[in-house]
Amino acid sequence: MLAQLKEDLAALADPHKAAVLSRFFKTGKGEYAEGDSFLGVAVPEQRKIARKYNSLSLSDAEALLVSPIHEHRLTALFILVLQFRNGDAGTKKKIFELYLRNTGRINNWDLVDSSAEHIVGAYLHGRDKALL
Repeated sequence: MLAQLKEDLAALADPHKAAVLSRFFKTGKGEYAEGDSFLGVAVPEQRKIARKYNSLSLSDAEALLVSPIHEHRLTALFILVLQFRNGDAGTKKKIFELYLRNTGRINNWDLVDSSAEHIVGAYLHGRDKALL
Protein backbone atom coordinates (compact mmCIF):
# COMPACT_ATOMS: atom_id res chain seq x y z
CA MET A 1 0.00 0.00 0.00
CA LEU A 2 2.86 2.40 0.84
CA ALA A 3 4.55 1.91 -2.54
CA GLN A 4 1.27 2.52 -4.37
CA LEU A 5 0.60 5.70 -2.39
CA LYS A 6 4.05 7.02 -3.34
CA GLU A 7 3.39 6.10 -6.98
CA ASP A 8 0.06 7.93 -6.89
CA LEU A 9 1.78 11.06 -5.59
CA ALA A 10 4.61 10.77 -8.12
CA ALA A 11 2.07 10.50 -10.95
CA LEU A 12 0.75 13.94 -9.97
CA ALA A 13 4.19 15.56 -9.77
CA ASP A 14 4.70 18.95 -11.41
CA PRO A 15 8.41 19.86 -11.68
CA HIS A 16 7.71 23.57 -12.24
CA LYS A 17 5.50 23.77 -9.16
CA ALA A 18 8.09 21.75 -7.20
CA ALA A 19 10.75 24.37 -7.97
CA VAL A 20 8.46 27.20 -6.84
CA LEU A 21 7.55 25.35 -3.64
CA SER A 22 11.21 24.65 -2.85
CA ARG A 23 11.92 28.38 -2.85
CA PHE A 24 8.73 29.31 -0.99
CA PHE A 25 9.31 26.76 1.77
CA LYS A 26 12.96 27.74 2.29
CA THR A 27 14.80 24.54 1.35
CA GLY A 28 18.13 26.19 0.54
CA LYS A 29 21.38 25.74 2.45
CA GLY A 30 21.02 27.09 5.97
CA GLU A 31 17.27 27.64 5.64
CA TYR A 32 14.79 25.99 7.99
CA ALA A 33 13.68 23.30 5.52
CA GLU A 34 17.13 22.56 4.16
CA GLY A 35 17.21 19.15 2.53
CA ASP A 36 13.48 18.90 1.91
CA SER A 37 12.33 18.22 -1.63
CA PHE A 38 9.01 18.66 -3.38
CA LEU A 39 7.08 16.77 -6.01
CA GLY A 40 4.80 19.71 -6.79
CA VAL A 41 1.51 18.00 -5.92
CA ALA A 42 -1.39 20.30 -5.01
CA VAL A 43 -2.81 20.02 -1.49
CA PRO A 44 -6.34 19.06 -2.66
CA GLU A 45 -4.81 16.13 -4.57
CA GLN A 46 -2.87 15.09 -1.47
CA ARG A 47 -6.10 15.15 0.56
CA LYS A 48 -7.77 12.88 -2.02
CA ILE A 49 -4.89 10.44 -1.78
CA ALA A 50 -5.05 10.56 2.03
CA ARG A 51 -8.73 9.62 1.91
CA LYS A 52 -7.96 6.79 -0.53
CA TYR A 53 -5.26 5.40 1.79
CA ASN A 54 -6.85 6.26 5.13
CA SER A 55 -6.31 2.69 6.34
CA LEU A 56 -2.53 2.93 5.93
CA SER A 57 -0.73 1.28 8.83
CA LEU A 58 0.86 3.50 11.45
CA SER A 59 4.28 2.08 10.60
CA ASP A 60 3.81 3.04 6.94
CA ALA A 61 2.57 6.50 7.95
CA GLU A 62 5.69 6.88 10.06
CA ALA A 63 7.83 5.79 7.09
CA LEU A 64 6.27 8.63 5.09
CA LEU A 65 6.99 11.07 7.91
CA VAL A 66 10.72 10.43 7.70
CA SER A 67 10.81 10.96 3.94
CA PRO A 68 12.69 14.02 2.65
CA ILE A 69 9.76 14.58 0.26
CA HIS A 70 7.41 17.18 1.67
CA GLU A 71 4.28 15.77 0.04
CA HIS A 72 4.96 12.35 1.59
CA ARG A 73 5.01 13.95 5.04
CA LEU A 74 1.95 16.15 4.47
CA THR A 75 -0.08 13.25 3.07
CA ALA A 76 0.97 11.10 6.04
CA LEU A 77 -0.26 13.82 8.39
CA PHE A 78 -3.58 14.06 6.55
CA ILE A 79 -3.96 10.30 6.98
CA LEU A 80 -3.04 10.45 10.67
CA VAL A 81 -5.58 13.22 11.27
CA LEU A 82 -8.29 11.11 9.61
CA GLN A 83 -7.32 8.06 11.65
CA PHE A 84 -7.16 10.09 14.87
CA ARG A 85 -10.64 11.53 14.32
CA ASN A 86 -12.11 8.08 13.75
CA GLY A 87 -9.96 6.14 16.20
CA ASP A 88 -10.63 4.73 19.62
CA ALA A 89 -8.67 5.85 22.69
CA GLY A 90 -5.86 3.37 22.04
CA THR A 91 -5.45 4.43 18.42
CA LYS A 92 -5.45 8.10 19.39
CA LYS A 93 -2.71 7.48 21.96
CA LYS A 94 -0.57 5.62 19.39
CA ILE A 95 -0.99 8.41 16.84
CA PHE A 96 -0.16 11.06 19.44
CA GLU A 97 3.01 9.18 20.44
CA LEU A 98 3.98 8.67 16.78
CA TYR A 99 3.52 12.40 16.20
CA LEU A 100 5.76 13.30 19.15
CA ARG A 101 8.48 10.89 17.97
CA ASN A 102 8.54 12.67 14.62
CA THR A 103 8.26 16.35 15.48
CA GLY A 104 11.68 16.93 13.91
CA ARG A 105 10.21 15.96 10.55
CA ILE A 106 7.09 18.08 11.00
CA ASN A 107 9.29 21.03 10.19
CA ASN A 108 7.25 23.50 8.22
CA TRP A 109 4.28 25.70 8.97
CA ASP A 110 1.88 23.83 6.67
CA LEU A 111 2.75 20.49 8.26
CA VAL A 112 2.14 21.91 11.73
CA ASP A 113 -1.00 23.84 10.78
CA SER A 114 -2.61 20.83 9.13
CA SER A 115 -2.02 18.46 12.02
CA ALA A 116 -1.03 19.87 15.42
CA GLU A 117 -4.44 21.05 16.58
CA HIS A 118 -6.11 17.90 15.27
CA ILE A 119 -3.71 15.46 16.93
CA VAL A 120 -1.70 17.12 19.71
CA GLY A 121 -4.34 19.67 20.66
CA ALA A 122 -7.18 17.15 20.53
CA TYR A 123 -5.22 14.56 22.51
CA LEU A 124 -4.13 16.99 25.22
CA HIS A 125 -7.53 18.62 25.58
CA GLY A 126 -8.49 18.03 29.20
CA ARG A 127 -5.13 16.37 29.99
CA ASP A 128 -1.91 17.53 31.63
CA LYS A 129 -0.10 19.87 29.26
CA ALA A 130 3.27 19.75 31.05
CA LEU A 131 4.74 18.12 27.97
CA LEU A 132 4.28 21.38 26.09
